[in-house]
Amino acid sequence: MPDVTQYFPISNPTLIFFVVLCIILFAPIIMGKLRIPHIVGMVLAGVLVGEYGLDILKRDDSFELFGKVGMYYIMFLAGLEMDMESMRKSKNQFIVFGLLTAGIPFVITYVIALWLMGYSHPASFLLGCIMASNTLVAYPIVGRYGLQQHPASALSVGSTMIALFISLTAIAALAGTFSEGSEMTFWLLFIVKIAGFSFILIMLIPRAARWFLHRYSDAVMQFIFVLAVMFFSAAMAEVANLEGILGAFLSGLILNRYIPTLSPLMNRIEFIGNALFIPYFLIGVGMLINVHVLFQGGNIVWVVLFMVFVGTFGKALAAYLACLHFRMPLSSGHLLCGLTTAHAAGAIAMVMVGMRLETAPGVFLVNDEILNGVVIMILFTCIISSIITERAAKRIVLSDNARPAISKSQDDEKILLPVKYPELAEGLLNVAVMMRNAKLNRGLVALNIVYDDHNRQENQERGRQLLEKLEKIASAYDVRMQTQVRIAANIANGIKHAFKEFDASEIIMGLHIHKEISPKFWGEFAQSLYNGLNRQIIFVRLKQPLNTLRCIKVAVPSRAEFEPGFIRWLERLLRLAGNLDCRILFYARHDCNQLIGDYVRALHPNVRSEFETMEHWNELPHLASRMNDDHLMVFVTSRKGNISYKTAFEKLPKEIEQFYAGKSLMIVFPDQHGDRMDAMTFAEPQHQEEKSAYQGLVEWFKRKR
Repeated sequence: MPDVTQYFPISNPTLIFFVVLCIILFAPIIMGKLRIPHIVGMVLAGVLVGEYGLDILKRDDSFELFGKVGMYYIMFLAGLEMDMESMRKSKNQFIVFGLLTAGIPFVITYVIALWLMGYSHPASFLLGCIMASNTLVAYPIVGRYGLQQHPASALSVGSTMIALFISLTAIAALAGTFSEGSEMTFWLLFIVKIAGFSFILIMLIPRAARWFLHRYSDAVMQFIFVLAVMFFSAAMAEVANLEGILGAFLSGLILNRYIPTLSPLMNRIEFIGNALFIPYFLIGVGMLINVHVLFQGGNIVWVVLFMVFVGTFGKALAAYLACLHFRMPLSSGHLLCGLTTAHAAGAIAMVMVGMRLETAPGVFLVNDEILNGVVIMILFTCIISSIITERAAKRIVLSDNARPAISKSQDDEKILLPVKYPELAEGLLNVAVMMRNAKLNRGLVALNIVYDDHNRQENQERGRQLLEKLEKIASAYDVRMQTQVRIAANIANGIKHAFKEFDASEIIMGLHIHKEISPKFWGEFAQSLYNGLNRQIIFVRLKQPLNTLRCIKVAVPSRAEFEPGFIRWLERLLRLAGNLDCRILFYARHDCNQLIGDYVRALHPNVRSEFETMEHWNELPHLASRMNDDHLMVFVTSRKGNISYKTAFEKLPKEIEQFYAGKSLMIVFPDQHGDRMDAMTFAEPQHQEEKSAYQGLVEWFKRKR
């Protein structure tokens, strides 16, 4: 019988990559049947195929490269998916929990290592720094359950960065004590490097991102740019004597507002990371783990037990103390504990620093006992972290979903997109996706109307090509889309008939007031459309990419709050501002602003809303003087005969051409003359206090009507 062991470990790069892909493919399937978190399966698979397991794969340079990319990716995604407004509002909580989750494990580890394990002061200090930090190994579990912006998730991510920064700074100080230069010189150079690193990230990256994303819309170029920014930030962090994972996280925070959660670019970033880089990193971590040392006797078993205990107990104690102090639900405490328990990237980086430090000639600070203990500790804490996080995420999702379903009468959202010009179509789709309620998972309808003339067939083919392109873009958003090329003798009538056939709730379409396109477009076509339908119509003109907008300004006419479509357009604009993470500024009368403010606080507390009083509609020219290129101006208007209609609306096209030329605009014709409360197009709030506010607002609107 031939000896097959001669073919192992596999060193051929092609076969290595094939085996890794098989692990990524089958590990989740097997772990799912065993009800074990997928991440644990990746780490265990790495243990199995590595040199300390069955020795199937050689840990070549690809694991070093892809592993580092995966490590950066985890931190980058954590920064990218942070709810920045919650972070601003809860910065004190972030600081408190960050100090707790770093300080408690450090103190416990240092005391036990020094007094019970008999390690030296520098070795105990190093172990304390390792236990004070943590790696968000279980963060992909949070993403799978859609809890990236849950308060506990955001708190865990922010505190992890605080703990990591403290640990890395302390390790740098420890390394400085072993250097030959003076301690003062080391600290001065260290501070200068951090200041330079911070200046480059804060001043350079936002400007480069805004310029690049504004100028280039190609999907591949945008993705490569984002990766380049991530690696540049990681490299700059290493130059500043910090770890690259900190730079990757900070780059994610900086790019946060330029890459909306609901965007094709975000989908591509998450897909590539979760499909390849992050699993590669987890498998590589598993391949470092030597489980044989547990069975070799000696002191190693006690070292591993000590590290696993302090690495888990210290983080758990900090998590539940924070949960108690902040009066969070117990399930949030479990999630805090699960996300902050794992040690991987940071621990490996710091133990490698310790291996380079000599306490005496030929005697290094980290010996084989500590190294093996740390590596085995990584395995157990990753397993514990993943199991706790998985159970906590399930519990949170199940408790959040235990609320009544929304009936058709409460929600009728179905957005119709009439498109004709390719240069405008993608922008309209972006607006629709940002405005839709993602919780409802409703599709969109794209419509192309073709005149019934001698060019009909040629125009039909162009229309089909345009709609196919939109379908591809919608699929990148993971949004379903229905399409139709329709022949009609009258464009407005064709849109109205399609609106009724698809049972749509509203229309979003391009705004044309340029004479070279059609001098009558704004006059005859739009008037025929909004007078023939009593449902919401939004005209959009974007002069720059949606994700580069920094402020939405909304001009609200007096008595707009008495119209039946008030909630619908308000909800759409707040969703748009929330998904873009930009400010929204309302210009309205005092009573209306007060009502909008109550609504925002009740249902969209994370949206950055501001209010200014505008008594008369003739203040529009004054508002134009305060418009920047990265602002979006929204005019809420009304149809004739309705309570908020003003004769000043008739001058709006002329004022737009005169004062708002070259600016991004949106004109809203709200639902009017409705027979029911059509505007209730959002999911019911989850928490009792929000439900009470919700019901109070609904009753108020009904009384006003």
